[in-house]
Order: sequence, then structure tokens, then C-alpha cells
Amino acid sequence: MTKPLHTTGGAPLPHTAARVMELLRCGMGAGTPDAALFAGADAAAWREVVGLAARQGVAAIACDALKSLPAACRPPREVLFRWAADADRTERDYAHKRETLGELAAFYARHGIRTMVLKGYGLSLHYPVPEHRPCGDIDIWLYGRQPEADARVREELGIDVRADVHHHTVFTFRGVTVENHFDFLNLWAHRSNRELERLLRRYAAQEGEEATAGAGRVALPSPDLNALFLMRHMAVHFAAVEIGLRHLSDWAVFLAADGRRVNWQELRAVYREHNMLRFADAVTGLCVRYLGVDPDVCPYKEDPELQRVVLREILSPAFAERHPAGGVLKPMLFKVRRWWANRWKHRLVYKDTLAGSFVWLCWAHVIRPKTMVR
Repeated sequence: MTKPLHTTGGAPLPHTAARVMELLRCGMGAGTPDAALFAGADAAAWREVVGLAARQGVAAIACDALKSLPAACRPPREVLFRWAADADRTERDYAHKRETLGELAAFYARHGIRTMVLKGYGLSLHYPVPEHRPCGDIDIWLYGRQPEADARVREELGIDVRADVHHHTVFTFRGVTVENHFDFLNLWAHRSNRELERLLRRYAAQEGEEATAGAGRVALPSPDLNALFLMRHMAVHFAAVEIGLRHLSDWAVFLAADGRRVNWQELRAVYREHNMLRFADAVTGLCVRYLGVDPDVCPYKEDPELQRVVLREILSPAFAERHPAGGVLKPMLFKVRRWWANRWKHRLVYKDTLAGSFVWLCWAHVIRPKTMVR
């Protein structure tokens, strides 16, 4: 267990961010919070903490650390009650999605189709309180049997399955959006994804663990698959839009649970070949510095300045405009502005050139026009 440091690159974090990071670390099971950070925090300060934690997708996890604070350092009752109510909603949403995933997996199993769950639910099982890791859409991989599975969903369940995005089909089951992946990565987003896809499919053939989800059983990704898929997924979101502290906490719990079972020599070579190594090291360094990850769980190179830049972008993205609703022209222009503003992040995580990527992305939108406005 590493001692938390409330600085990055030598510069102290703002009070609100430092408090959220400390609560998140402890909510993930890494010791008890430093009470001195919370001494003198009034209701307004606590509301800022709750607000930032909620925006970063970690409010319920951070809430779990409050019981370890001295009574004098805890939030006022009205803030605490509202926070607990939000955590309760997260629990109920998680329970519904767990049961939905289990029912879907059981449906597929009756047809001899095995279900691997990606990201959300599988990662939640590594948290001290799985129900407090919010789960969004259900992402699944069906070992190459996606077309057959979609046909079963259409014919037997009467559910419309949409195929208007590049690397998965989409349908709604029991009110939950399901993304049924036929590729792990969007092969039309960057040419380099095609090389990584071949490797991801090889890792997908490795046997991982299984878990219960409601009435069904699901396969979990192998450590090598998660080490590549989670990092690429995080890098893609970081470069294209933004990531949150939940991405960091997911990486932290993955490292703690499976980090020592990863073939890091091979994975770091892949990161390096695809220009993700500096980003991966910065993310791992932040998890060690702030979230209690053992620095010996995997190799990484310290870069405090890049850690500072990445964390600043997580907490307060430089391009903060929201996607406009409706129409075609405004969303298209918004995407171009965002892409240009984030070009420095593209250079950090991709080996593809900016010009080549722009042409490739434009062609991808031509092939799937609906992606232009999403």
C-alpha cells in the first residue's frame, strides 16, 4: 500500500480534487482517509466534493470512505443524506443491470452461446462494494457468434437490433442498452486499430475467470485481454473526448486484482509500438500516487509532469463544450473543433498521423452517416 500524495508534479491539488481523490482511494479499500484534509470543510465545501465526485462517476465509491472519517470531519447531515440517497440509486441501477445481464446471458446459453462481459460489470467485482461502481451500457463479446445471437434476439424476443455504428450492434433489453461487439475496437476510427484487433482476438481466446450475474454466468476477460483493451479504450476516450476518475479507479482495481498475472513484457512492447506507453505509464503513476496501487504490481516509468497534465485534463478538460443536440451541421462542426482542440492528446496515444486519421475518420462517417451527429 502506498502513502497518498496530494501533489502532482510538485504542484498541490485544489482542495476539492484532493478530497475527492482521498475519499476515492479509501472507498476502494486502500486504508483510511487523512482527516486533516477535511478539517474545517463546511457544507459548501462538501457540496463541491459531492458535485465533483458525481461528475467523475465515483460518488458512491467515495461515499464508502465517509464512515472512516472522525465524526467532526464528516459532512453535514443534509449533505450526507443526499449523498447516501444518490448511492442508493446507484445500487438499485446496478442491481437492475446485473439481473438484466444475467437474463441475457442465460438466454444466449440456452442456444449454446457463451457471453463475455467487457468493462463495467466485470470490473465492478474488484471493488469492495461492487454495487457502488456505476454501470452504464452492457458491453458483450460472444466469441464470434454475434450475428447468430442478434438473429435470436430479433426472432425470439422481438427486439429491434440496430447496426448503424461500426464495431457493435445495439439493442435495448429490459430498458438497458446492450452493445454486442463484433470487433473489440472501431476499425474505422484509426488504421492502427486493425493491428490491435488481431492481438485482442488472440487474447480473447485465453481462458479467463467466470462470474455469476443474476440468473446467468458470464466469462470475464483474461488479464492480458483487459490490460490491452482497457488501456486502449481509455486512451481512445481520452483523445477523442475525455475520461473521468472512474477510468483511473477501474485501472487501479484491475492492477490490484490481476496486475501480477499480465505478461507486461509483451504488453509494454505493444503499448510502445502503438505510441501508448507514455500515456499508460502516466495513468499507472497516477493510480500509484493517488489510489493506493502497489508500485511493484506492474512496471512503469515515472513522469510527474505528464501525470500532472493528464490529471488536469481529467479533472478540468480544456475543451469543455457539450455536444449540441439536433441537426446535422452543428454536430459536425462541433466534432471538427473538438478533434482539433484535442490533437495534442491524439499525438500522445496514437501512432497514426493527424492527417491520416482525419481522412480515415471522415470516411468512417461517410460509411455510417448516423455517427456524424452522435
